[in-house]
Amino acid sequence: MEITCNRCRQPVEAENCYCANCGMPQLVYAAEGPAGQVQPEHWDEAVRDASTIDWKPALRVALLMAVPAGVMCSLFSPVGIAGWFLMAAASAWSVSLYMRSQRPAWITIGAGARIGLVTGLLGGWSAAATTGATLFAMRFIFHNGGFFDGFWVDFVNQKFVQQYTSMGIDAQTIGAYQKWLLSPEGRAGTMLSAILFLVAGLVVSAIAGGALGARLMGRRRQPEV
Repeated sequence: MEITCNRCRQPVEAENCYCANCGMPQLVYAAEGPAGQVQPEHWDEAVRDASTIDWKPALRVALLMAVPAGVMCSLFSPVGIAGWFLMAAASAWSVSLYMRSQRPAWITIGAGARIGLVTGLLGGWSAAATTGATLFAMRFIFHNGGFFDGFWVDFVNQKFVQQYTSMGIDAQTIGAYQKWLLSPEGRAGTMLSAILFLVAGLVVSAIAGGALGARLMGRRRQPEV
């Protein structure tokens, strides 16, 4: 006995739980006929495609996990480079929370990666905003601007010059770089580059965490017969 796929409307054998044409799960239940024979019948209710995402609950759990993780992963956080692993864990947990509300309770790796991408973007924005607010507070509220300026001047005049000298770069080029780095534009550009690098790392980590979460915590089971 053949049934029709919910998605592509192609014939599907009654004993198959998935459409051979598009891979859509097919829910089938058995009903007892008048003569006592068991006949397979097709359930016409649509089955959720595991590759699609219901973004309302997905955004809710992503926001719930991304904001605190992003605050902890800010540039001046003591977490440091471990923040990338923290964001990956937060993304995987977002996927896990989202999957609990889905039927069937599993999603594809691609869907998990997309939830991870959103989690990473939200977390990266939170980390960048926290970093900017911290810089503003330390300079204009706590009046620690002199400490940061002195640290940056010492870094450029010592470590930067030593590193570039050891690389064989001529003194004129080093002087030009040194002058730009000590300028207001150079300081702002360096800090902006550091923030963008942090955000990019958090997004990549979150995508990997979302895909891994979908892979490890997804229950790849066939629809019940």
